[in-house]
Amino acid sequence: MEMEDHIRREFSKRFGSDGSLYASAGRINLIGEHTDYNGGFVFPGAIDKCIMAEIRPSGTDMVRVFSIDIDEYVEFGLNEADAPEQQWARYIFGVCREIIKRGGKVEGFDAVFAGNVPLGAGLSSSAALESVFAFALNDLFNDNTIDKFELARIGQSTEHNYCGVKCGIMDQFASVFGKKDHLMRLDCRSMEFEYFPFEPKGYKLVLVDSVVKHELVGSPYNRRRESCERVAARLGLQTLRDATMDDLDAVKSDITAEDYMRARFVIGEKQRVLDVCDALVKGDYETVGERMYETHRGLSKDYEVSCEELDFLNDVARECGVTGSRIMGGGFGGCTINLVKDELYDSFVETASKKFEERYGHAPKIYDVVISDGAHKC
Repeated sequence: MEMEDHIRREFSKRFGSDGSLYASAGRINLIGEHTDYNGGFVFPGAIDKCIMAEIRPSGTDMVRVFSIDIDEYVEFGLNEADAPEQQWARYIFGVCREIIKRGGKVEGFDAVFAGNVPLGAGLSSSAALESVFAFALNDLFNDNTIDKFELARIGQSTEHNYCGVKCGIMDQFASVFGKKDHLMRLDCRSMEFEYFPFEPKGYKLVLVDSVVKHELVGSPYNRRRESCERVAARLGLQTLRDATMDDLDAVKSDITAEDYMRARFVIGEKQRVLDVCDALVKGDYETVGERMYETHRGLSKDYEVSCEELDFLNDVARECGVTGSRIMGGGFGGCTINLVKDELYDSFVETASKKFEERYGHAPKIYDVVISDGAHKC
């Protein structure tokens, strides 16, 4: 309520009468990394950290927006030549333009927004920002006639065309479709999805942010993608989605050791996502945790996208008896996501914080997250 009150006070001070309040969430991905560009599955959920905005049509052709967190105000028009210089404002401008390019309607509006999605922790604050404005502009100007998948694509196209990030659709999908107490298995080939219950009674989801991001020379993501594409081509497949371990072993002598390791991770990760879905239906969180540890090991050893700090946090989690732990996101820094029994929570957080600071000279950041609803009107 504190954030909502702050937004409402700021909006009233700047623009007078009240607007409508909207929110959209950040996201976690429980399991399913580097599977999206291989035609596989991801398994995200929206979380109880959000971007919230108060918005009101202004009857003009100008957009006026104030960001509380950045303490910055911008104005821009709705034509392509009106793009603002500020990076954060380009997310909002891009959403406006992508709606218009699709034949939707956007007119001038006033807005004030703030958020509590931690920046730099891999929780997709940018997708939350795109989604809250896409959802709101659909409601305010288009009578909610733009379907939710198109809202997610509008956010993705904003990243591609106005922010210089060639991202997949998972982040925006999770922010738009998020449902309280449910994770979503998204098929990245067919775009079909299904909700699965996630109500871990007796457990907490805890993110441990290493506050580390390693800058790497070259294009490590592109190189890994190319490895997967080479193996798929050798197997006569479009992607590794349809490959099995037997298929991979049959061509082991024809491919490099590195390409073999990359493909082995992706093929195993596809199955781990499906195993976790089955386990959640049964309420079997121990199996969920086992698959999380397996994913971390694969990301560290086969896909080689972890780093010393995240491997250390994963080892500490295992030593503390944490049910499941793994690196979350693309790699080379960021967070581990941990499934922790309630009775171990305090000792795990204390131990992980103390040992990490002793080793690396700074404490990690701890975020408890709860699976919550995605974009909505408040």
